[in-house]
Amino acid sequence: MIWLEDVAVGDVSRFGAYKVERDEVIAFARRYDPQLFHLSDEAAAATHFGRLSASGWHTASMAMAMIVAHFRDTGFQSIGSPGVDELRWTRPVFPGDTLHCETEVLETRTSASRPEMGFVISRWTVLNQDNVPVMTMRPTVMIRTRPKAG
Repeated sequence: MIWLEDVAVGDVSRFGAYKVERDEVIAFARRYDPQLFHLSDEAAAATHFGRLSASGWHTASMAMAMIVAHFRDTGFQSIGSPGVDELRWTRPVFPGDTLHCETEVLETRTSASRPEMGFVISRWTVLNQDNVPVMTMRPTVMIRTRPKAG
């Protein structure tokens, strides 16, 4: 288990491997972001993307799947998030890419009003198979504090 007290500023984690599939890109776009360059090879070819690209929201969703799996695998005691700052899509994501994540802890603090929990502010970077960043964000994650012996 990883509690707030186990997390330190400067901690870096690298994890995940998410293969971006063409059918998933189109299915996500049809449902949530039906812009033509996410739906059609021909339409995308006429844009600055040059080919079919994943929605930024799909990229964020793929990153979230990797983050949740990482939290589960490491026992990180996440209890949600009050939000994300500085979300940026820095490069397009294409079918055939394989994404992975890197996180760096920027700040930790115990809640002033709820001592059973605290906050971890990190920089999350999603990278493609060439280690090129495709998305960055700065989330605040709520985490349990270590239970007091009693």
